Amino acid sequence: MKNKLFTFFLAGIATAAIATPVQAGDPADVTQLRTTGLCMGCDLTNENLNALHLIGADLREADLRGASLVDSNLEGADLTGADLTGADLTGAILTNAIMRNADLDQVNLTNAVVYHADVTGASMQDLDLTNAQIFGTNISVGGE
Repeated sequence: MKNKLFTFFLAGIATAAIATPVQAGDPADVTQLRTTGLCMGCDLTNENLNALHLIGADLREADLRGASLVDSNLEGADLTGADLTGADLTGAILTNAIMRNADLDQVNLTNAVVYHADVTGASMQDLDLTNAQIFGTNISVGGE
């Protein structure tokens, strides 16, 4: 009986550990971004920010790791020094966005529009550029 209880107890702990949700960003930061478009240094980790109009948003130094910005308009947004590792920007508009020194590793830019964006000093390993429209921006496929 004790062995069965112990096994049940361990199974419960294992299930709880596996079922633990992915940590999301700070809810106050999400509210601030949605209401003001100003969120310098915000924690927006793993947040669902799909289809937002973030034209000219101040997201300098923001933590956007794993965030979903599908179909969002980031035209003219300042993402200087932001960490977008693994973010999903499918269909996003990044015209005139500033992404200087940003971490864009493993970002999904499928169907994104990236015109005249500043990516000076940005890390861009393993980008998904499938069907992306890129013009006047120093992003290329392959090479060193």
